[in-house]
Amino acid sequence: MTEKYVNVTLEQSIATVEIQHPPANALSSGCIDELRKTFRNLAGEEKAKAIILTGSGRFFVAGADIKEFVHAFDHEKKSYAMAEAGQALCDEIEAMNKPVIAAINGPALGGGLEVALSCHYRIASQTAILGLPELKLGLIPSFGGTQRLTEIIGTAKALDMILSSKQLSVEEAAELCLVQTIAEPEELYQTAHTLAASWIDGKSMTSVTRALECIIQGSQETRENGLQRERQKFSELFCTEDAKEGVQAFIDKRKPEFIHG
Repeated sequence: MTEKYVNVTLEQSIATVEIQHPPANALSSGCIDELRKTFRNLAGEEKAKAIILTGSGRFFVAGADIKEFVHAFDHEKKSYAMAEAGQALCDEIEAMNKPVIAAINGPALGGGLEVALSCHYRIASQTAILGLPELKLGLIPSFGGTQRLTEIIGTAKALDMILSSKQLSVEEAAELCLVQTIAEPEELYQTAHTLAASWIDGKSMTSVTRALECIIQGSQETRENGLQRERQKFSELFCTEDAKEGVQAFIDKRKPEFIHG
């Protein structure tokens, strides 16, 4: 499926969403709208069990489309709507009912890094750089970066990274846990695809979805609420045919044949 800004391919139950907005894959309002539509469609696509998000060319995403900013000067409602749309995209990616891996093939700056932070896992090419340079424009990160970055690396390090507007190498990003895996440029896609396959092969998507829900939502609430959700989802799974099949297959020492595998 090819749209104006996004190309989607499906290989072995893994969907690859490639942002195609040359030269730097800037997140224009049109690009954001298309990405939101794409992820909503993939959420309901049974053939797609995991998603890889990447960029075309040399960039992952260089940031928001700066050219659109000039139309929002002195218009608080317009600028608020820009931030709201970017945050909605990132919230929808984070809340996806199937795993989303960011394959960061090049610079992920500003809104690009914020989108990557909303993915469930990040693999970066050796050529990638990561940063939130918005303060150099007299602005701040507005797609959720002030919140997700702080959740991932802590208040002091997030303050340093945002206030300094520094750009990190992949090695520096990995030390801060912004990136979980580093790959050679020519191996980036295969590394992401292999990881995605390991998450879904031989699994029931019913349990994958509930595990994602418990982990992502649980990280944003109290421990007791998270544990309550875990108990509830665990008990719900016991009423599914896939759970019965998985347990019986283990007892029979055979490979399970899940309905939603």
